[in-house]
Amino acid sequence: MSATATKKSTKSALKLQPLGDRVVARREDSETMTAGGIVLPDNAREKPSRGVVISVGEGRLLKDGTRAPLQVKPGDRILFTSYGPDDIKVGDEELLLMREDDILAILN
Repeated sequence: MSATATKKSTKSALKLQPLGDRVVARREDSETMTAGGIVLPDNAREKPSRGVVISVGEGRLLKDGTRAPLQVKPGDRILFTSYGPDDIKVGDEELLLMREDDILAILN
């Protein structure tokens, strides 16, 4: 996987281009407080299954050699399965790499 490093203010960002029907997303921050007002420590928080699409691949390769375009695009807020994505660390940022099949819905 080739990547190009670019500088952005104080933190560096790495541009990732996923292959096929894969999607790179950033997980949304978890809730820090319960509905009852109890503050949760970091180790008690559940990882949310929502995120924002950062980049997408070219699409699934079909048997006839054409590609089926993905239904998501960069910037979409998504809901995904909790077991599907792989956690990857790029620089100081934690991202998710998943197949489009692991995405359950686009949030509006």
